[in-house]
Amino acid sequence: MPTSASSTSSNRTEVLISLLRSESKEVKLKALREVKNQIIGNRTKKLSYIKLGAVPKILEILSSSDDSESLILIQSAATIGSFACGVDVGVKAVLDSGAFPHLIRLLSHLDDKVVDAGARSLKMIYQSKLAPKYEFHKAENMAFLLSLLNSENENVTELGASIITHSCETTAEQKALCEAGALSRLLILLKGSLNQREASLDSLAAMTENNSEVIAKFVGLNSGRALNSLTELMKDRYPRTRLLASVCLIVIDHTSPNYLQDIGIKTKLIMILIELLEEPGRVGDEVPFALANLIADKEDLQQIAFEVNALDKLCSFLHQDTLLTKRLQGILLAIAELCSRLENCRARFMSMQALNLVTNALTHDCAEVRTAACICMRSVTRSVKNLSAGHYLDDMIVTPLVHLLHDQCTSVQVAALKTISNIVVDFTNRKSVFIQCGGLKDLVLLSKSMDSTLRLNSVWALRNLMFLAESSNKERIVSEITASTLTSLVCDPEPFIQEQALALVRNLVDGGISCIEHVFVEGGIIINAVGRQVRNASKSEVCIQGIYILGNISTGSESHKEAVMHQLLQEAPSVLIKFLKCSDARLRVAAIWCVVNLTYPGGPGSSVRVARLRDSGIISQIKCMVNDPCLDAKFRVRTALEQCKPVLGCLGVKLSATTEQGHF
Repeated sequence: MPTSASSTSSNRTEVLISLLRSESKEVKLKALREVKNQIIGNRTKKLSYIKLGAVPKILEILSSSDDSESLILIQSAATIGSFACGVDVGVKAVLDSGAFPHLIRLLSHLDDKVVDAGARSLKMIYQSKLAPKYEFHKAENMAFLLSLLNSENENVTELGASIITHSCETTAEQKALCEAGALSRLLILLKGSLNQREASLDSLAAMTENNSEVIAKFVGLNSGRALNSLTELMKDRYPRTRLLASVCLIVIDHTSPNYLQDIGIKTKLIMILIELLEEPGRVGDEVPFALANLIADKEDLQQIAFEVNALDKLCSFLHQDTLLTKRLQGILLAIAELCSRLENCRARFMSMQALNLVTNALTHDCAEVRTAACICMRSVTRSVKNLSAGHYLDDMIVTPLVHLLHDQCTSVQVAALKTISNIVVDFTNRKSVFIQCGGLKDLVLLSKSMDSTLRLNSVWALRNLMFLAESSNKERIVSEITASTLTSLVCDPEPFIQEQALALVRNLVDGGISCIEHVFVEGGIIINAVGRQVRNASKSEVCIQGIYILGNISTGSESHKEAVMHQLLQEAPSVLIKFLKCSDARLRVAAIWCVVNLTYPGGPGSSVRVARLRDSGIISQIKCMVNDPCLDAKFRVRTALEQCKPVLGCLGVKLSATTEQGHF
């Protein structure tokens, strides 16, 4: 029978591996060349050779060859580099074989071609996140790195820059490199070959990121003309150079914006990045991330980007069926930043019928794309206008989002929860759409997660689901979450979760008496938990939510008001006095609201409550606040004193002239 092509190929692979063991240098050299040629650009072949143990055998050739065998050294180093090129499995195989120190040894070889081969292979390794980190604090390592940067060999200088890009992560490392003179050398390399220029730009971005001290030293280099070197490279003929120069300027602007105050430079940056969106390959893939980074949290730059049609250009890519994963992720994140603050961007996005395209990305195979799609939708759904119109609580949107709550990737779950938090605010009372999709059950399940980030965001979503919900939906939410679970969330070890859980309860009791009754079930475990947090929590935000809950409950029946009094007056002095004296105006306002509701006239027990508040020193403290610097607090103080005045008059209490003048 004729032999199949795949069988022949497999046999040839095994033959070549066996030839790598040959005693003949010529045979080994020929086998190395053929292996290298087979695996270049062929992931399947690389994996096949790796599986059959080719890498250790090639390393054995490299390590056992002496310095006089230049051709063998060159071919074995080049083949090892080919295994490491673009495939992390290959990088791991190379590193596991112990090739790294042998490749480093080649950099000191007398033959420049051997040095080139070693440097190229090491550069391939340093394109991967798996490459070993370099410890710059060791003197011998720093000296070696500087020798690379100062080399006359182009590949060696590129390797030095690549090591910096890969390994420089901390402020201490940035400072050490700066003090050793690496910045000056990188600046010189900006005038070198294309590869040196681009490697240097990558390294400069790593060295200056979030470090104002290093940025100041860089800007001061070359008599203050270093920054001009970057702005000039924005005009370079090569797209990747323009991109990398732009990235460096973005890094500088984020940390030290005083160096790039000219809005013209920033506008030019935006224009260049939008132009580069059309570039194929790696440049086009990275551009959306740079654009998103540039305009993040900067409304003025977002507006400029919108005015030069960045949103239209980005959305046009979403219609392409062949869009690669990384580029799709970047485009979604760039759209998210554009729509994060500007309502006109959101309106334009909706008018282009792009929401369906983002919704489709929620089911993408790649977790990073699913996360980016959630982030994008979260920005778009910040529109109060569209929330009010009920545009987002739709099965086509809600169903895939709810499905993502079961995603195996936590970052996807968190991103989906944040998006759901926006959508379920919905002012049209269509929250039942989300509940019927099973979303409520999933939120409650995640609120019990061991992961505090999942707990926080699920409780936050439940809080928003409860916001302005109809009584029937409140009943369904409370029934699903149960009083015991809600109580445990109010008492969660994490203060941020306590705050959101209390805000959830606050939205629950924001309604009639039937809503307030929910916190009194099971012997009042919820209101008791709220009271404990109000009395004991150290975080102001937790106390604010708790005191507003008690204020809302105080709008209920006499028994509800009495329960609040019990929580507030358990200790002497009352926690209310602490809040009324607090420097945080938000707490003072919340506390006064609670007093206003407790002293509201007309109820049979109002005069008794006023007397108890007076005896607790609360009324006296309120009298001292008639000129509170916070206008909201000042206004509520006057309301409280106005309500208390008839009762205090009957009790023989006189308001001081100052108080009367300030209030009446």
